[in-house]
Amino acid sequence: MGITTTNNNGAAAPTHAADGAGNQAGRDHVVVFPFMAKGHTLPLLHFATALAVHQKNLRITVVITPANLAFARSRLPASVRLTVLPFPSLPPLPSGVESTDTLPGPDLYPTFLRATALLRASFAEFMASLPAPPLVLVSDSFLGFTHRVAAAAGVRRIVFQGMSCFSMATCRSLITSPPPPVAEHGASFHVAHMPEHVRITAADVPDTITKLGDAEDPVTRFLIDDIGESDARSWGVLVNSFAMLEEDYVSAFMSFYQPGARAWLVGPLFLAAGDVPEREDEQDPEGCLAWLDEMAERPESVVYVSFGTQAHVSDEQLDELARGLVQSGHPFLWAVRSGAWSPPVDVGPHGRIVRGWIPQRSVLAHPAVGGFLSHCGWNSVMESLAAGKPVLAWPQMAEQHLNAHHVTHIIGAGVRITAAGGAGAVVGRAEVEHKIRRLMDAGDSDGQKMRAKAAWAQKAAKSAVSDGGTSRVALLKLVEELLGSYCDIIAANDNQINRPRRDDTDAHDL
Repeated sequence: MGITTTNNNGAAAPTHAADGAGNQAGRDHVVVFPFMAKGHTLPLLHFATALAVHQKNLRITVVITPANLAFARSRLPASVRLTVLPFPSLPPLPSGVESTDTLPGPDLYPTFLRATALLRASFAEFMASLPAPPLVLVSDSFLGFTHRVAAAAGVRRIVFQGMSCFSMATCRSLITSPPPPVAEHGASFHVAHMPEHVRITAADVPDTITKLGDAEDPVTRFLIDDIGESDARSWGVLVNSFAMLEEDYVSAFMSFYQPGARAWLVGPLFLAAGDVPEREDEQDPEGCLAWLDEMAERPESVVYVSFGTQAHVSDEQLDELARGLVQSGHPFLWAVRSGAWSPPVDVGPHGRIVRGWIPQRSVLAHPAVGGFLSHCGWNSVMESLAAGKPVLAWPQMAEQHLNAHHVTHIIGAGVRITAAGGAGAVVGRAEVEHKIRRLMDAGDSDGQKMRAKAAWAQKAAKSAVSDGGTSRVALLKLVEELLGSYCDIIAANDNQINRPRRDDTDAHDL
């Protein structure tokens, strides 16, 4: 399958025609390239939608692969073009597996990463096919090759980070200033370059950071070889967050980028995108909202449970979680990824286990839902806070431990699950029951504080994306700065082209 470009209704898109001088033709064209993982793809689809809604003078193209086309098309307005690149074949990765949530197991993740890097040739072909360089490329940090392709085409690249400013700044600080020896004994320590209140423990340090010294680890090799300096050399950074939540960490985060680079906090992107309906058959195929309607006579009584689309949770842990949920006495709606596992107890009429698609934002916004037991992926944290719902944090991988620390210890909008046997140990049903009761008991002082903080975050998130809000203004200024610097670049190039050469030395110095 070759490269194809379509309108979002499936029809072939017209060739981008030059509007005036050839070197001006791309100044209204934005190319967006998400990484093939739902947690990375969705925010950039929301970003493309926000541009289409609020910057109608721009043309937007989203780059996608065949197996992800339907997912993207159902979540974008018709005005957004879709360019489909063939996904590379790389055994033992099964054919048709083009997103991390469809991986048969975590052992294939390094192979999947290597396969995505092989998209470089077809992406370069797509960029070369455009009649003029686009205004900007916005691409995921995991797609490091896109920076090199964009640079070769004379196009600025904005890197999208799926993490928060807090987590990104902490990770970079830990790389340059490793934890002190006291951290080995479980003591908290201050993170270098960060505000004084940022103190974490060794258990909060992501595995990717601790493994950076292991040159044989395949994920580490990918981070070094394929991402490397492409992130730090980007023209700017797009962040799915907002100033009131993260302004204390922006300067520490951006200190690791090249001088002049800017962080653009334009989130929450799903709110910035507005209400764009999904296809009717994907809105709520499992009837979750109808079930929640039946629970609505007891407002904020239901626990919503989800570990996202990528975490692999053992059957033994799922068993303990099921027992703890039932013992808590609270109704629950649980999104389970495993198709083979079955609950060891009768969940009763007030427990609902779903294995298909769940409209998570609508579920969190439902008045029957009172809290979210979450793996603390950044998208889920943002969605929970934007809905004003506190979080029971149960991190599984990557930077999720930092997100959990951020939401529970700094924002104060949740409580955290603790494994008695340390990291990697199975959390018992008693701990699950105890923490769910803490999360859902709105009558005690802890519950009231968590809900007050979650309500504050909800108000701040909505304010950020409203007219005059920090995220809406950041999006506007981003486009203005891109257009302004584009004109400066064109003018500088024209001056260089038209300037008479005095001698060979001057020509060489140009």
